[in-house]
Amino acid sequence: EIHIKEPIEKDVNPHLLPGELLLCEASTVYKYMQEDGSNRGTYGKLVCTNFKISFLDDDSASDDNEPEFKNKIVGENDITLQCVDQIYGVYDEKKKLLTGQLRKYPERLIIYCKDLRVFNFCLRYTKEEEVKRIVSGIVHHSQTPKLLKRLFLFSYASAAPNNTDGRNQTVMFDTLEDWRDELERTKGNVKYKAVTTNEGYRVSEKLPLYFVVPICISEESILKYEGRGIPIWCWSCHNGAALLKMSAFPKEQDDSTSQMQKAFLDGIYKTISKPPYELLKMDDLSSSLPSLQDIQTAYTRFKQLFLIDNSTDFWATDVKWFSLLESTNWLEIIRRVLKKAIEVAECLERQHTNVLLIEESATDLCCVISSLVQVMMDSYSRTKSGFQSLIQKEWVIGGHGFLERCNHLRKSEKEEAPVFLLLLNCVWQLVQQYPPAFEFTETYLTVLSDSLYVPVFSTFFFNSQHQRDTSASGESLKTQSGPFRFLTVWDWSVQFDSKAQAFLNNPFYAEKPKPDKNQRKTARFKHQRQLSLPLTQPKPSTKRGFFREETDHLIKNILGKRIGKFINSSDEPPNSFREFYESWHSKPVDYHGLLLPRIDGPEIKVWAQRYLRWIPEAQLHGGGTIAITAKILDLMEEVQSLQVKMDEEHSQAVSGDVHSVTTPRNSARLSSLFPFALLQRQSVKPALPTSTWKDLEDEDDLVKRDDEFVDLSGDM
Repeated sequence: EIHIKEPIEKDVNPHLLPGELLLCEASTVYKYMQEDGSNRGTYGKLVCTNFKISFLDDDSASDDNEPEFKNKIVGENDITLQCVDQIYGVYDEKKKLLTGQLRKYPERLIIYCKDLRVFNFCLRYTKEEEVKRIVSGIVHHSQTPKLLKRLFLFSYASAAPNNTDGRNQTVMFDTLEDWRDELERTKGNVKYKAVTTNEGYRVSEKLPLYFVVPICISEESILKYEGRGIPIWCWSCHNGAALLKMSAFPKEQDDSTSQMQKAFLDGIYKTISKPPYELLKMDDLSSSLPSLQDIQTAYTRFKQLFLIDNSTDFWATDVKWFSLLESTNWLEIIRRVLKKAIEVAECLERQHTNVLLIEESATDLCCVISSLVQVMMDSYSRTKSGFQSLIQKEWVIGGHGFLERCNHLRKSEKEEAPVFLLLLNCVWQLVQQYPPAFEFTETYLTVLSDSLYVPVFSTFFFNSQHQRDTSASGESLKTQSGPFRFLTVWDWSVQFDSKAQAFLNNPFYAEKPKPDKNQRKTARFKHQRQLSLPLTQPKPSTKRGFFREETDHLIKNILGKRIGKFINSSDEPPNSFREFYESWHSKPVDYHGLLLPRIDGPEIKVWAQRYLRWIPEAQLHGGGTIAITAKILDLMEEVQSLQVKMDEEHSQAVSGDVHSVTTPRNSARLSSLFPFALLQRQSVKPALPTSTWKDLEDEDDLVKRDDEFVDLSGDM
């Protein structure tokens, strides 16, 4: 049986952005809604432009049933060319990876996306010539290597009117004043200085135009080795201790060069280790954290668990979900990165020690750790504008190689590694553990991860400030169309209207209270924590004693190595670290002070909204965090309306602004993965426990009766 919508009679044209060109198209393409044997789907037109692949059906032209959370640039059936991960063709029921020139064209096309969507198109009813054009066009424009100047970014920048919202509070760190302001904000201007040595990029094209170094570092030292071996300031703690990073010298050098570099480094270390500077602790991240290749391997395995295009695959993986999840090693990498960030925070906060992060280029794991430490220790980095400024400072201006790490130009998979995504996963752990501490939501983080693949914004499409500057002027591209005025991703009005942007802001954010001398701090924060109880999981006591240790030992013996790995990990933190970690967790949380993530075993969770949002079987309709949030928003709205009525009755002015609260429509029926799963199909399989489902699968006569009621009460 095939459930279909009839082919559309009226011609539906794609919505094209400024600079977007239609390259090829095919009519009468059948898009499967699901692949569970029912072949539900709809006919439409499949098009490929220089920006995206898009499927257009009769719903594309209709504004009815439009979601509350709609992206103005990338629609539900749109895939940007940079978001395409892999393309498979189906030949006689066999899947084959499609790359380069094709000799034979498939009858079905399966597109796996980097945001974990899966699109399944049937081409049996499409004209042969159109099949050849659309398949070869999609494969060519999304899979073959391209030049930087061929990115849609440049077409859009030269064609789009520059009328974006100028009220963006994000600090871009592209001027000397921005760095000086940051030094002043963190009280780091006593021992550190912003330098102009790299103006004209005479030191290095990899370094930003302006950066901050210890006052005692001379200009000659910076120039000597193109900025290598120079401690660059990231952030200063309230007690004066600072977080620094350094680009290491290449390991393979001849003896004389190595001796000279060693002498240079010794001189630098001596200079910044004596007063007024604190003691210095050096941390080589290449030896203390997983390699980029390990991170890429783990994520490749991890994402396979979510690239599911049919219910059968879902239920097959569900049976062994936890063992598959553990074998990817992705959650363990997140735990190790968070643990490293806590170690650095302990040095800064408790030991009053400067920490120098060392990495070959200081633009990958250095960015992850320095960003995490600032999110944990600086409440400003937990506001939306503060977090965006942090990403600008450490990643965009800091020189993270987005083109290579995201493989935007399809030049080499060897350089690919989801380093920025790793940071967002780590920040999400903090957001879900301490919701009131963050001004932004997990939806904000999910949308930010999606924006990695939208080449309308320049933010994630350059490797350095030098590359961005020369591209914007048109120098490096040798084009006549420059200078370009690129958009920044931080202007959310380009992607979302004001109603949709409300989902990026946390209505339960505990704003920093104004100082009140008559009120004790501890009482205030204790009260705030009680308010947050419905949003957070109950936390077990972390105090260890005889019975706790004996219980741990017993559980380890009973349940074997796997559970033991969570309780007594092989890289168990040293005593001082454990003492610092447990001491902090034994006290009430100050949402505007230091935040330490819980990292023991099961505390590290899967970012469900990002990874499960396209899988209907994993959704809980009318449940999850959104159900609790919707109820609390209803109460907040009711309280606000009562407040207004009281003020009107007493003829008093409202004290402060009354913020309007947006309550999601039909909140009782929303998916637990709202706002992304609002229009997604529901699962056609019964939501039974795994063991029950497996038992049913063993009974042939029951498997075939999906829609029948099976009375199991006799066994109970």
